Amino acid sequence: MTSERSTQEGQAGGGSTLRRLGTLLVGQGEAIAGTVYGTIIVLATITAGASAFQDDLWRLCVVIAASVLVVWVAHVYSNGLGQSLHMRRRLTWTELMAIARREYAIPLAAVLPLTSLVLGATGILAGSTAVWLAVGIGVATLTLEGLSYARLERLNLTATIATVALNLALGVTIVLLKALVAH
Repeated sequence: MTSERSTQEGQAGGGSTLRRLGTLLVGQGEAIAGTVYGTIIVLATITAGASAFQDDLWRLCVVIAASVLVVWVAHVYSNGLGQSLHMRRRLTWTELMAIARREYAIPLAAVLPLTSLVLGATGILAGSTAVWLAVGIGVATLTLEGLSYARLERLNLTATIATVALNLALGVTIVLLKALVAH
């Protein structure tokens, strides 16, 4: 009985861990905005750099990771400045780290697309397949974030469709730019 119970708890914990991992990588709740922002940065960087780095996906990965990290640091810094001005005092290290944690979704949005590109860089996937898979992951992420937002805000069907359509339009526009730049 005891081992059966611990097995069930372990399985429940595993599901909880996977759910937390999914939340981290795709974003939910307060992380939706950061995930959308990070995803747009990734998609725009792929669009701008895919043709230049088509023969060196490692460099594209570095450019994407650096771009996302620079924007995240700038975002944390600017939010810290704003909060410091609002509070009329310098922030403590703990307060600044709280802002960094709150905005973690920006760099985490790059993990799945970068994983696809690393698979291309290592030869597990063809380079163009890896790039298009990364773009597809980005567009899917924008779609999921639109649905998550609509669910959290309890939007009606029309507003949900509009929200998802807006996110998809943004993603598809970036995909079209990628296609135009590549050809």
